[in-house]
Amino acid sequence: MNIGTAVKLRILELCKEKNVTVNKLATICGITQSTLSNIVGGRNNSATISTIKKICDGLNLHIRDFFSSTLFDNLEQEIK
Repeated sequence: MNIGTAVKLRILELCKEKNVTVNKLATICGITQSTLSNIVGGRNNSATISTIKKICDGLNLHIRDFFSSTLFDNLEQEIK
C-alpha cells in the first residue's frame, strides 16, 4: 500500500468512528470539500501534513494518533 491510499483509508476510518461525513469533516476542518473529496477519492495521493493536521484538529485528534494505525505499518517504498 502507498501512503496516499493509507491516508485515504485512515480518513474514511476516522469519519466512520466519529460518525461524520466527508463533507461535514471538510467543513469542521476548514478545508474545501473538493480537496478532501480528491484525497478520499484517490485523485490526490499527496495530502500535505498541514492538511492532515487540520483534519486532526477538526476531529480533536493528535496527529500521532492519526498515524497510529496498522494502515501505515507496511507502506511501499516511495523512492525508486
